[in-house]
Amino acid sequence: MSAKKTLFDKVWDSHVVHQIKNGPDVLFIDRHMVHEVTSPVAFLGLKNRGIGVMHPEKTFATADHNTPTINQHLPVADPLSANQLKMLEENANEYDISYWGLGHEKNGIVHVVGPEYGITLPGATIVCGDSHTSTHGAFGAIAFGIGTSEVEMVLATQCIMQPKPKSMRINITGDLQFGVTPKDVALFIISQLTTSGATGYFVEYAGDVFKNMTMEGRMTVCNLSIEMGARGGMIAPDETTFHYIKGREFTPKEAAWNTAMDYWQTLYTDEGAEFHKELTFDGSQIEPMITYGTNPGMGMGISNDIPLVEAAQGGAATYKKSLQYMQFDEGDAMIGKPIDFVFLGSCTNGRIEDFRAFASIVKGKQKAANVTAWLVPGSHKVESAIKEEGILDILTEAGFELREPGCSACLAMNDDKVPPGKLAVSTSNRNFEGRQGPGSRTLLASPLVAAAAAVTGKVTDPRELMEKEVVAG
Repeated sequence: MSAKKTLFDKVWDSHVVHQIKNGPDVLFIDRHMVHEVTSPVAFLGLKNRGIGVMHPEKTFATADHNTPTINQHLPVADPLSANQLKMLEENANEYDISYWGLGHEKNGIVHVVGPEYGITLPGATIVCGDSHTSTHGAFGAIAFGIGTSEVEMVLATQCIMQPKPKSMRINITGDLQFGVTPKDVALFIISQLTTSGATGYFVEYAGDVFKNMTMEGRMTVCNLSIEMGARGGMIAPDETTFHYIKGREFTPKEAAWNTAMDYWQTLYTDEGAEFHKELTFDGSQIEPMITYGTNPGMGMGISNDIPLVEAAQGGAATYKKSLQYMQFDEGDAMIGKPIDFVFLGSCTNGRIEDFRAFASIVKGKQKAANVTAWLVPGSHKVESAIKEEGILDILTEAGFELREPGCSACLAMNDDKVPPGKLAVSTSNRNFEGRQGPGSRTLLASPLVAAAAAVTGKVTDPRELMEKEVVAG
């Protein structure tokens, strides 16, 4: 009788090309996503060694981090960004890699366009020189970020050397409260585990809460796995998964689809399989979340007060330094704090479902005069859906403008930078000091919380503005 295996074990073990005694595994990579920031040095390494890309057909390049989100038809003004974008295009053309640059209909954030076009598939191994590659684990894939030298290794060999992480399962049972979204679930988990609580683990998310999520919601959760220290996160594929991917450009067709389904339907954790660690939470105890500090683990239910230093996780000095940077005090209420910027977008919350959620709050209202709002779709597909579904009309009537696809204000690597001292409610994934611009202050939240802040000009519980209907984000 074969040993019981976790979903993670099944996918990992099936991709091991060679096991190095007392060392890492050599893992075959099915899909390699490339963008302009981490690839130039990797391609230079290939040129210096006089070698090519082993499997260009398994490699996909898109421009996202350095791209402007307005006037994309014009030359990129920033010389560093322009050079990185140019190098990506030249390298992709030289090595016959699919390249979706500015102006291309498939251009967008790497972790948004991959699933949209069926590049992301169950049971696959997927890497990219970007930590939030964990997004793709929502499809039952093993997906993780890699460094520049590893990008070069995968380009050259289609393999990577990696020690096998330990396994963790996080179960969330029950039903979510009204107004609680997948982003809130993820921020809740991080607040419980801290930013290092899953270090060394690959996480499987299980339980009714995840089963009931859309693929967009699952991507949001898996995207944030890295923020609690995990190597990645994954959710077993099911009918929701198969329905989402069927018919997309790069998914198998006809007989090949049936063959693939035979395999995909085996991708679940066997009953009795053991994890190195297992945690369970009650989903009904989660409320809309917001961060108050300078890492994603410093989060709480939006109706709560900022913890006192003796109740905070981590050292007292570090905690006080974080609150000082944020210009907050222990015991402060978050609700009512005036804000300056709202950012809707990123590989965490730049999908159509996120814009639907945002629009459900702002419909019939007006953007607060003190708020600058950057609403940035994750791809041209998302942008088109916003227009086709009438969401753009709702946003425009409420005083908002829609920008063009890109990573935007997530990481201040383009023109969308929050000014020093200004406070932003952001649907992105990190709130480190200066993450969204030198001296900027970031509150991580869901699209619903962002929308509520955008129309009130302050941190607001979105449930106060919502009609009692099913929303997502």
